[in-house]
Amino acid sequence: MPYRFADIILPVAVRGRFTYSIPDNLKGSIMPGTRVLVQLGNRKLYSGIVARLHNETHGLKNIRPVMELSERVPVVNEKQLKFWHWMAGYYMCSEGEVMNAALPSVLLPDGVTSSPVIDRYKPREERFIELARHFSDGELNDILDKLRKAPKQEQTLSAYLHLTGYNPGSEIVPVRRSLLLKESSTASGVIDALTDKGILSSVSLKVTRLNEPDTVQEPLRKLSENQQLAFKSIKSKFTLNEIVLLHGVTSSGKTEIYIHLIEEQLKLGKQVLYMLPEIALTTQIILRLRKHFGSVTGVYHSRFNEQEKAEIWNRVAVENTDTGYRLILGVRSSLFLPFSNLGLVIVDEEHDGSYKQHDPAPRYQGRDSAIMLAAIHEAKTILGSASPSIESYHNALNGKYGLETMKERFGKINLPSMIIANTREAYRKKQMVSHFTPELLHAVDDALGQNEQVILFQNRRGFSPYIECPECGWIPVCVQCAVNLTYHKGINKLVCHYCGYNTPVPSKCSSCGSTGLATRGFGTEKIEDEIKIVFPSAVTGRMDQDTTRNRNAFSKIIKAFEEHRIDILIGTQMISKGLDFENLTVVGILNADNMLNYPDFRAHERSFQLMEQVSGRAGRRNKQGKVIVQTSDPANKIIRLVVRHDYEGLFRLQAEERKVFNYPPFCRMIRITLKHKERASLNHYADILGGDLKTTFGKRVLGPEFPVISQIQLWYIKTLLLKIEKEKPLAKVKEMIQESIARLEKEKGAGALRIAIDVDPN
Repeated sequence: MPYRFADIILPVAVRGRFTYSIPDNLKGSIMPGTRVLVQLGNRKLYSGIVARLHNETHGLKNIRPVMELSERVPVVNEKQLKFWHWMAGYYMCSEGEVMNAALPSVLLPDGVTSSPVIDRYKPREERFIELARHFSDGELNDILDKLRKAPKQEQTLSAYLHLTGYNPGSEIVPVRRSLLLKESSTASGVIDALTDKGILSSVSLKVTRLNEPDTVQEPLRKLSENQQLAFKSIKSKFTLNEIVLLHGVTSSGKTEIYIHLIEEQLKLGKQVLYMLPEIALTTQIILRLRKHFGSVTGVYHSRFNEQEKAEIWNRVAVENTDTGYRLILGVRSSLFLPFSNLGLVIVDEEHDGSYKQHDPAPRYQGRDSAIMLAAIHEAKTILGSASPSIESYHNALNGKYGLETMKERFGKINLPSMIIANTREAYRKKQMVSHFTPELLHAVDDALGQNEQVILFQNRRGFSPYIECPECGWIPVCVQCAVNLTYHKGINKLVCHYCGYNTPVPSKCSSCGSTGLATRGFGTEKIEDEIKIVFPSAVTGRMDQDTTRNRNAFSKIIKAFEEHRIDILIGTQMISKGLDFENLTVVGILNADNMLNYPDFRAHERSFQLMEQVSGRAGRRNKQGKVIVQTSDPANKIIRLVVRHDYEGLFRLQAEERKVFNYPPFCRMIRITLKHKERASLNHYADILGGDLKTTFGKRVLGPEFPVISQIQLWYIKTLLLKIEKEKPLAKVKEMIQESIARLEKEKGAGALRIAIDVDPN
């Protein structure tokens, strides 16, 4: 008996699925994963994904029918539906919100009932030229003889034959019209004349939007003795654990081990997902992967437009091993691609905060979600890092994950020497030149003198974090957010890094009228300006959010540095991870204190990781690198651990503190954020929810309180934090939280309140 009803996921922030009846003409055609068109409300049409077929009415009346089946082939497979369902449950959001994050928007068009919905995904087509039919040798010679009176036409036909290597009886090969025009050095009218004579024919063919340069495939490099031992050990640990943590110092050769593990999976006909935290990192690694694995290798990240994303989606879904993508290199969003047969998931730089999605929902942690995705596919997961997250290392020591450690750099190159430069002392002795200590200047000068390269790391973009009136202390703040405006010299504006608001730099203080406004602090833009003054003959470059807005900006900057067209590269944390430069010997960390003093329980862990990562860029080939850490607190215990490259020491210190104060990995955390345009109303509703939750969870609830930044885009913000014991059933806890929120939403006037839930906040 055919199914009568379908539960459908719609791209709306409403928990649960929507039930529709299946009309007779679609019975047998609709199946889980197919895309359908349905009406929700009186006017709106939505594309949705069929999640389940059944014959249960659940007492529902007036069930609307499915209006249209968009295509008979499922867009989403069964494993994806299972993954979406888990993610919605774990991260406390709707499956519709997960679907919105997962599917390229062109695959989910919607519209109004008065006009038809138009499919927004259009394969790209291009004009090609081919022979009108198969010609014999004699016929071709006759044609060329006759065309001698029209030399341009003869030239064009000859160019076509040369490009395709056509022989009578061989296959007719189409050539791009644009290429033929270029090769024959003729005009469009010449090709039109040949098509009018029935010699050539013009056809429209589908072409890829994706830039996939042809690369000559190379065999895999032989692993070093240390790499071979680690490779065998990881495979052995995979027999006992589904997840292995590879803790390898920077430049120990982790990527090469990944490549050998990928090779094994591809030979078995499996797919592989290789995840990285930043788009910038994909530039170098994709070249390495394509060198070995060729056209089965695809990339996926947010810089692709929606049409390109849809094309990548379709290439992953293709099961043909010749035309489909078998290996995907991507950032966290690549988890959602339609894998059907994953064998291995690699999460490189697994500790990185960029794996966490903050807004909008689903607020998922990419690393943890990757582990779940691998479990659904019965695949293995490898987590790699030089400085693993405290949670992952804790899991490895407890036996939940396998642990493989690599303590030597590839080729037995020494780790960089670490030099602590005391900025407080240098300022006291008047030895500072701008924001640079004598130790840093000497190291940079020495490197440039030997034709080597330098990276300067400052985790703030812009010219200056704020400007201030020295007379009265007035500081310009954002009109929409409770933050100081950052000065950007290049555009001569003050910019809010939270909402994008910008305004011209004032000529005088708006409080006392003084004209002597001064910049305070420094960002990457200011460092670039001042390093040019100190080293005028050096070529500088900058890599931050401001210089990498354009799609290919990452690869252009990285390529320029690789080709030594840049001597000194200044950047934020995007330069700290995974990049490999042969001639880079000196790294300067300009303000270590800035990271260490952030009010967050992960601040020390993150500071260690960032400094360890950025220091790992130095001296990766034949010469030992040098890292200068500028700080006003040389005795700081975290800086001392970085100098010794002592991750185990950091772990012991952090684990001890977190156990005492009950932070992850010794508890689970859920943060609830409330936003309202009126401060008094926000306080009122936050107190109601806080009181309700405390009745159920007691001292496990912290807050409500205003966060460090208490207003963004005119919305006042308050947060509640729940710390739940590891042994408590999390599903039951979440259910009780949902019930408390549902009660709050019924309060008078609560419609203007926004509530966001973040499970495992970063």
